[in-house]
Amino acid sequence: MKVRYLGHSAVLIQLKEKNLIIDPFISENPCCPVKLEDLPRIHYILVTHGHADHLGDTIKIAKSDKATVIANYELCSYISRHGIQTHPMHIGGRYVFEFGAVKLTPALHGSSLIEKDLPVYAGNPCGFLIEAEGKKVYHAGDTGLTKDMELLQKERVDLAFIPIGGNFVMDLWDAVEAVKMIQPKLVVPIHFDTWEVIKSDPEKFKEEVEKLQVSCQIMRPGETIEL
Repeated sequence: MKVRYLGHSAVLIQLKEKNLIIDPFISENPCCPVKLEDLPRIHYILVTHGHADHLGDTIKIAKSDKATVIANYELCSYISRHGIQTHPMHIGGRYVFEFGAVKLTPALHGSSLIEKDLPVYAGNPCGFLIEAEGKKVYHAGDTGLTKDMELLQKERVDLAFIPIGGNFVMDLWDAVEAVKMIQPKLVVPIHFDTWEVIKSDPEKFKEEVEKLQVSCQIMRPGETIEL
């Protein structure tokens, strides 16, 4: 399994036979070092919620690659209007796909689309727990700190993507508390520094996390790790 960070909250997971992308905010993402045409063929797109910096280029990629979108029921209903194949789920739901299993985890946030300059409800926000090729990857999505994260400790997460930018999501101190509860083998901070309002200090986050005997890697957009 190769995992590539594309900036903000976008993550590409390359498996032996299938490619997954989470929150594909690519073309409008000031931190993303790649263009849509640089991506490999995407088979599944996982979207944590409807905000533009997470839904991103979902519709373009899904149409181009005939990818299946995995998201909450309401968001899938909207996306399917564009002739795109979707697999709707909801919080706590788990489903075994051809590449592995996906479970939707709770996230404390909002979820909406903008139509005619007004927000339109887009279902509950979520995180994803992905199990494939013998590894478990947790992507928290946009969320505040929640005690539900304690339940993830029993999952023995190999890699966790945790937001640290504050304002719209956890700040780095709440993110450290999240790591205490989850106890992943490796954590990567996301959703910070894209804009001034979510400026954070990933080095301080790394310092505090490693006091917990948890490995932390600060990934620059475009970097890849292998599990």
